[in-house]
Amino acid sequence: MEVLERFLKYVKVDTQSAEDREEFPSTDKQKVLGKMLKEELEALGAADVVMDDNGYVYAKIPATDGGKKKQVLGFLSHMDTSPDASGEGVKPQITKDYDGGDIVLNGEKGIFLSPAEYPELAAYQGKTIITSDGTTLLGVDDKAGVSEIMTMAEYLLSHPEVEHGTIAIAFTPDEEVGRGVDFFNLKQFGADVAYTVDGGGLGELEYENFNAAALTVTVHGVNVHPGEAKNKMKNAIRIGMEYDCMLPEGEKPELTEGYEGFFHLMHFSGDVEEAKLVYIIRDHDRAKFEQKKAMAENIGRRLDILYGGNTVETEIKDSYYNMKEKIEPDFYYLVENAASEMEKLGIKPLIRPIRGGTDGARLSFMGLPCPNIFTGGHNFHGRFEYCILESMEAVVKILIGLCTA
Repeated sequence: MEVLERFLKYVKVDTQSAEDREEFPSTDKQKVLGKMLKEELEALGAADVVMDDNGYVYAKIPATDGGKKKQVLGFLSHMDTSPDASGEGVKPQITKDYDGGDIVLNGEKGIFLSPAEYPELAAYQGKTIITSDGTTLLGVDDKAGVSEIMTMAEYLLSHPEVEHGTIAIAFTPDEEVGRGVDFFNLKQFGADVAYTVDGGGLGELEYENFNAAALTVTVHGVNVHPGEAKNKMKNAIRIGMEYDCMLPEGEKPELTEGYEGFFHLMHFSGDVEEAKLVYIIRDHDRAKFEQKKAMAENIGRRLDILYGGNTVETEIKDSYYNMKEKIEPDFYYLVENAASEMEKLGIKPLIRPIRGGTDGARLSFMGLPCPNIFTGGHNFHGRFEYCILESMEAVVKILIGLCTA
């Protein structure tokens, strides 16, 4: 089965995960794809194929090199799609020999994928572009990665004459809601080092990510009839607005790029009596990350002094850290080898920091160094998602090259 056939099959399975649920995985429908992958791996002849009660799928491709390579190399992708857009009833569309113009996703509803809005499309003239019909996401993130790993597995399992060491494979649920490796079994996986196949466009290779924390600011106000409020009322909404204005003006997602960190206000709710602001804090530099957290707490203390004790509460919880420090000891084997395999195919490696996080970041701190390789997709998490078939085919070749290097 070619990578395109697999991808078109997998995206039709709705695997959307859900926020704020205690169950794991957050939706049972993710296990539908997990069961499909388990059965497919068994049919291909993979070893140690397991789908556990948490929905993780694990498998091994046995070594064919007589034990020459002692280190077990692993590959992971996640099965769930983002809660940000519907993953139900996905209708993939294929545009061959892309001419550089607008791609009609849904003529009836006037939905187009346009290079005027997404200029990176211009780089893919003459290529085959896969999209949804514009009413759902496509599921590139990360069913492209799943398809690429499965196609690599089929090739290696059907070509025992190709020498390689033991290869570990895993597919995870709930990555999109930040819980992808909460119950991941490193022993079952059995890899010494690994890659997540969960990146974006052609050539992306990432081994740095944000340090991340969640910040919740709760403001306790005092509500008094507005006609008699002077020197009595404390409007929690206005104090919350004041808190936000005291954060650095230029450190917002919409004003930052590259290695620049930010405070991102994701939710603001409340009334005069109580207001709540929910932020995420991000920075690649650990020292700057710690400074941002300290600033968030200090602003709360200043407002508490200004408006009286117990007015402003700040709660900060670290989410994940920059995997760079865990990757560097294996930099040559993981990063330079991947770059070399790309260059063999005439692909320029684009080594850049992830302005987000991956399962690989948490896995790296769990003892499994795990950088991230591109999948060939763009515009993740929305109805304008698309992927490039030729890029997906290149990923399969890169993965095979890494296994046999």
